[in-house]
Amino acid sequence: MKTDITNMRNIGISAHIDSGKTTLTERILYYCKRIHAIHEVRGKDGVGATMDSMELEKERGITIASAATNVTWKDHDINIIDTPGHVDFTIEVERALRVLDGAVLVLCSVAGVQSQSITVDRQMKRYNVPRIAFVNKCDRTGANPYKVKDQLVEKLGHNAVMIQIPIGLEDKHEGIVDLVTMKAVYFRGPDGDDIVIEEIPDHLKAEAEEKREEMLDAVSMFSDELMEAMMEENVTEELIHDAIRRGTLSQELTPVCLGSAYKNKGVQSLLDAVVAYLPNPTEVENIALDLDNNEAEVKLESVEDKPTVALAFKLEDGQYGQLTYIRVYQGTLKKGDELFNTRSKKKFKVGRLIKMHSDHMEDINEALTGDIAALFGIDCASGDTFNSPGLNYSMTSMFVPAPVISLAISPKDKKAADNMGKALNRFTKEDPTFRTFVDPESNQTIVQGMGELHLEVYIERMKREYNAEVEVGQPQVAYREAISKRADFNYTHKKQSGGSGQYGRVAGFIEPLKEGEYEFVNEVKGGAIPTEYIPACDKGFQSALAKGSLIGFPIVGVKVTINDGQSHSVDSSDMAFQIAAVGAFKEAYPKAKPVILEPIMKVSVEGPTEFQGNIFGSINQRRGIIVSSSDEGAFSTVEAEVPLSEMFGYSTTLRSLTQGKAEFTMEFLKYGKVPQSISEELIKEFQEKNKKDS
Repeated sequence: MKTDITNMRNIGISAHIDSGKTTLTERILYYCKRIHAIHEVRGKDGVGATMDSMELEKERGITIASAATNVTWKDHDINIIDTPGHVDFTIEVERALRVLDGAVLVLCSVAGVQSQSITVDRQMKRYNVPRIAFVNKCDRTGANPYKVKDQLVEKLGHNAVMIQIPIGLEDKHEGIVDLVTMKAVYFRGPDGDDIVIEEIPDHLKAEAEEKREEMLDAVSMFSDELMEAMMEENVTEELIHDAIRRGTLSQELTPVCLGSAYKNKGVQSLLDAVVAYLPNPTEVENIALDLDNNEAEVKLESVEDKPTVALAFKLEDGQYGQLTYIRVYQGTLKKGDELFNTRSKKKFKVGRLIKMHSDHMEDINEALTGDIAALFGIDCASGDTFNSPGLNYSMTSMFVPAPVISLAISPKDKKAADNMGKALNRFTKEDPTFRTFVDPESNQTIVQGMGELHLEVYIERMKREYNAEVEVGQPQVAYREAISKRADFNYTHKKQSGGSGQYGRVAGFIEPLKEGEYEFVNEVKGGAIPTEYIPACDKGFQSALAKGSLIGFPIVGVKVTINDGQSHSVDSSDMAFQIAAVGAFKEAYPKAKPVILEPIMKVSVEGPTEFQGNIFGSINQRRGIIVSSSDEGAFSTVEAEVPLSEMFGYSTTLRSLTQGKAEFTMEFLKYGKVPQSISEELIKEFQEKNKKDS
């Protein structure tokens, strides 16, 4: 039987760390009869939540890798991806949102909109993902969903509209009032299975009427029919649902639901909202680039009888080989079908086709348009596009943030070295933000990532999954070098040693570039440097930027202008002008007053207000600048800009200063100039290291 694609939803569940995403997903699985018992994150029964299948996830009580599953709710097929909340694993959110049609933004009713909520929301906007907000933890002391709704407006710029209000808060939280149906909804029984619909309690009727009017005023902006019906006092549930859906799909409205996933309240109503207001695959515009037609944009159609177009958005290496998660954007994928990889230009046959339920696999015969599935044994990379033979389309890839922290690792013995190599090959293939290379000078293996926790998890996985014991060195900060003033150059490369020689002269200047890393400007007149050698000059300057002379890090923020030069009819060549450009840059660089830049992190610390003074002090001691601080009840949020080199070990310091009650997140913000005293130390260290190596 064919699935009605309009009854399909592809959604992600995203939020700040510890907002209850995985707990919410566990309840969704239970109410959709995908699992038969509820298990908790860090549960006492030792089982752990279904979507946290990795041992490290169960131990730490956090989501590390996004996990996919699929459920059925009221004849609607819902593909769900539960994503991590910690900023170190942000790539998992990026790749999930790249392939999803809608999302649930989970917010804590006490903490409200937090730092990572803002990051996740920005990611949703990047991929034009409509969303529903779910204000969770309404059973907690200090719960205030109205405050959270206001924060959605003030901090995230949403047109947030409550479509439910709570029946009691904190330990008196019993259920919700549905403002569309104007009924009270209770979730009874030990696991909230029994949904009881009653009349609104008398003490809430006035508030419900007031909030319903607010809701109708907001959603009627998206429906002329509803506006007319309001004037005629003939409003129906269907008209309200239609208006909310239109506003949500246009991303001009964010419906706000609420409840307590842990206490089994409000989850079924959220599922009703997901199928009612979030888009099906036919309602989302997906664009591919036609590589045979100068990358012209092509609108894909979510229909089954068109040629297949699918995107590989996540890879995992398991005991049965590489598992490739795909999203089918057009056509149907069946076992035995032949597909074409537009990047590698290779054809392959679809062997085993599966649906994922966390770490469990279910074999399927076909994946329909709009589906999220997985393939086994395909040699590909994350972001590859698969087409039916005859098509040469490519989907735009996801945004991959640059890593900001490095560690030097070395295996303890030969066996560990072999296993470490296997682990690094797997991890770099799976995670585009985890990178590794061998430093050509020190011969050290360097791993790079998004933060301390990110690298800590991978090193722990090397030990557990690959038996690779490694020693970890001091983290390396990704410093940069830059110039601070203009400097001229006029350099001649001349070499004569029998036969044809090498000759090239380049003249011009370098100056700081306000935006961007590098710009090359050609102002050569009268053919002083023949046109065919200009690209070689550009290439030479770019190669000179790869390693600065101060501390050996790449040079950024340089604008190079060449305005004169000279060639030789016999001895000039591309190589001669490349070497001349390198020499010219080395001549000008010391005169341009080079400086060292360091990564500055945007740091957000959240904790009890009583510890705010300690938090301020800890940031000031680390050369940090407090940007803002806000108090909301018993909790405060401190936003600061702190050099990355000062953030190592901060989690331990923060724990001791706040009795373990505060947490922080950080993400790369910009590069800033290193203070003179630290700059001198770095240069001295670099020079001493060079002496030892030589």
